[in-house]
Amino acid sequence: MTGSDRPSALDPAIADRLKRGADGLVPAIAQQYDTGEVLMLGWMDDEALHRTLTTGRCTYWSRSRREYWVKGDTSGHIQLVKSVALDCDGDTVLVRVDQVGAACHTGDRTCFDADVLPLGE
Repeated sequence: MTGSDRPSALDPAIADRLKRGADGLVPAIAQQYDTGEVLMLGWMDDEALHRTLTTGRCTYWSRSRREYWVKGDTSGHIQLVKSVALDCDGDTVLVRVDQVGAACHTGDRTCFDADVLPLGE
């Protein structure tokens, strides 16, 4: 159960294009707009996407806390939205942002810095 159990102000034309999981969520990839660096993966429902599109700040649905959160409200490490796109299937959102500070809750620049897996030969 997400916040999407309540009505959202998301444009119906956009909402109709989304392919949500059983939990009502779509993955949202945050990418640094000028370098292409992949910063993090979060989850959005219709309302989180609406808030992201209309406020200029990334809003996500926290699956663990079961509430909306705006990136940086507590840490100060905000994501200023530059553009938002859906993938060709409508099942993933790409948010190109200007990341201020660390994107990862661990304090790393990205959520993908700390655990690079070895490639086989």
